[in-house]
Amino acid sequence: MASVTTVSAPQFPPQNSASAQPLPQVPLGTAAVAGPSGTSLPAWCPAWAERIGDAYLSGTSCLFLVHGNVRDVVLLGPPDASVATASTAQWGTLPEFLSRELFGRWDIVLAYDIGKGLRPLAGPDPTRLRTMVQWLTERLGVAATWPRDPDAAIAAVDALLERNLIDPPEQRKRIAVVLDYAQYLAPAGDAAASVRGGAGRLVRLLSWATNPLLRRVNVAIVLLTDSMAEMHPRLVTNPAVTAIDVPLPNVQERERFAIATASGAGVPADQMTAVQRVAAISGGLSLESLRAVITMSARDGSSPDGPEFAIKKKELIERSCQGLVEFIQPRLTLDAVAGHAEAKQRLLADAKAIHRGQLDSAPMGYLICGPVGTGKSFIAECYAGSVGIPCAMLKNFRSKYVGETEGNLEHALDVLRSLGPVVVVIDEADAALGNRQSDGDSGTSARVFSMIARQMGDTRYRGKIVWMLLTSRPDLLPIDLKRQGRAEVHIPLFYPHDQAEMESMFLAMARKCHVKLAAGLPGPIDLELGLSGADIESVVLSARRKGLDRTADAGEPAPEAISEGDFNASLDDFMPSAQGLEKELQEIAAVLECTEKRFLPERWKQKVSQPGGRSHLQERLAAIREVIGS
Repeated sequence: MASVTTVSAPQFPPQNSASAQPLPQVPLGTAAVAGPSGTSLPAWCPAWAERIGDAYLSGTSCLFLVHGNVRDVVLLGPPDASVATASTAQWGTLPEFLSRELFGRWDIVLAYDIGKGLRPLAGPDPTRLRTMVQWLTERLGVAATWPRDPDAAIAAVDALLERNLIDPPEQRKRIAVVLDYAQYLAPAGDAAASVRGGAGRLVRLLSWATNPLLRRVNVAIVLLTDSMAEMHPRLVTNPAVTAIDVPLPNVQERERFAIATASGAGVPADQMTAVQRVAAISGGLSLESLRAVITMSARDGSSPDGPEFAIKKKELIERSCQGLVEFIQPRLTLDAVAGHAEAKQRLLADAKAIHRGQLDSAPMGYLICGPVGTGKSFIAECYAGSVGIPCAMLKNFRSKYVGETEGNLEHALDVLRSLGPVVVVIDEADAALGNRQSDGDSGTSARVFSMIARQMGDTRYRGKIVWMLLTSRPDLLPIDLKRQGRAEVHIPLFYPHDQAEMESMFLAMARKCHVKLAAGLPGPIDLELGLSGADIESVVLSARRKGLDRTADAGEPAPEAISEGDFNASLDDFMPSAQGLEKELQEIAAVLECTEKRFLPERWKQKVSQPGGRSHLQERLAAIREVIGS
């Protein structure tokens, strides 16, 4: 077999001598598409394209489900030797890459999507385009009559493939079919819905994937979809279908594209170093988003890596995630946290390890638990500030539409993987993450749980994606998420448990509210009140209001500090929430989840250290749950 692979285009080899014989004479199971020893794609080709080549040449599959970052631009042809001489003309769409590079020597490359209908893809070669149009016109009629309806279009493609099979070997064509926006051809749904709409298309796609005759001639079908979760599960799970994930660009790809874009946008040569810095810290952005950042900077005349870059990057990533991920710019570090001394010490030590690059010693994640109002969200944000990495809040990604929830989460996880290092905060984790049970939602909760658990346990991202699960009810979290190797460190937070901690909490809340306390305040506080951080903030603000109202009524200037009288009046007037049993349940649950005894206040240490101490607490927890019906 003569190889047609060239330096400029990584084409698959033509049909070999075995598959050139009439089909009845070819034994079933023959690897007729296997190329000669050493046939491979050039080094510049993306890894996902090489996976397509390997699967095709080995005869594993002829139908490929390509998903992920499929709407971004792709490098076309070998890159220039020098990054500085790169041009944006070297990049094009993914269908262009398939038609020009991967299938550049194939006879027919036929594309279809619901919007544009059937059309040939020939790249910049007009002769090749005319040849394709002539061949297709003989079989489908003039181009104006080519079907646009999805059922008719898929049927027409099926007829082309069948006729190609029965043609004499010397007349057979090497045919590649690119079906874009494939989620609208075989959408996710149950069998009943498929029968009413699109079952025929699904069956044809499955028949192509499993047809042994198609694997023995040069036929390849590529389905492009934004999210694999939007595709029909029968197609996704079929062993004859090869799923290929297109990741977000790595730092080398971003740098080459950023330099080319900056050169084309007229960015001065003395700012190219700044452009390279932008490429290095723009993880999570697609190349198209990176183009927007650089061109906006060129238009505004600002430095590409100036203070506006962080804002632009945040907006672009949040927009690409469709509001599923919110990025929080940490304003404070753990030094701003009052109390929780042992928890702070552990978090600081881990933050320093990550900052030094010692990722192998960093935990996969944390479970921050404790009663409401203990500052779980605040300490998570401060931890991200101490590490010096972005902090992402995973928002509600659930949707009422079948398959969309999983697609939302899949895209959000893709972005987080490309961002690293990043702290991912999931508030109210017991409600957000679900469990293994379907709960009447067609298995969505179970699939979401599986996706989150699999990502949390992927040790390749140790120190790169730090999970922080925040909840006041850790007992409701599935044990799968709380085990070692996922949320490894369980840190309980409690209300101030001694006078020193109570005083530091009042002073911290006064600083947060931009007010001052008079000398000697707060003084001794009754610990039996069980004041949370949120309660203390409310007392401080109430005292501030009393002072302002008193001086305003008297026509006096506003006081510079909260007086002792206003403070004591507000403290005496404040009534903590009466939900005593719920708070006790949350405290006991936090104690039982604790993974290091040093995190516990002294009174809880004594209780768990007694013989049978944990058993007694578990019994008390069960009794409270029985009473409140939780």
